[in-house]
Amino acid sequence: MSEEIFDVVNAQDEVVGHRVRHEVHRLGLMHRAVHVLVFNAQGEVFLQKRSLKKDIAAGKWDSSSSGHLDRGEAYDDCAVREVREEIGLHLPQPPARLFKLEACPETGWEFCWIYRCHSEGPFVLHPEEIETGGWFAPEIVTRWVDGQPQEFASAFVLLWKKLQAQEGR
Repeated sequence: MSEEIFDVVNAQDEVVGHRVRHEVHRLGLMHRAVHVLVFNAQGEVFLQKRSLKKDIAAGKWDSSSSGHLDRGEAYDDCAVREVREEIGLHLPQPPARLFKLEACPETGWEFCWIYRCHSEGPFVLHPEEIETGGWFAPEIVTRWVDGQPQEFASAFVLLWKKLQAQEGR
């Protein structure tokens, strides 16, 4: 399988070139990603524990689904693709956009659109991507992130704190 090719972007999130995945990460080039938070009817959020096979944040807890945009792919299309590939959720349309994170060290130099959708599951977890997953009440996640941030992917810590601030929690 050939290595993924990402759009490299500038500080305004405009495409300025293309590079293979390992070069983008090794060189710290700005690129694009999405995070999708899936909530159920009880208001719980589904979090995944990343596979130990992942090259970044292996074994860390993260958004319900997350991933890089492929070369030329739109954010909304990527969000739909990632939830289908990672957790087997087929969305008829893009999930709701919540906010965008600027590229920074915590995001791995990724501009990240954060999305929200609703589903009750059950999910089919991609074994190469996800070790396990579970439903958590938001207040539990907040206490967990505040007390043990090292257990989470750094971009998730950033997005969760921003989400909680927006929701006044």
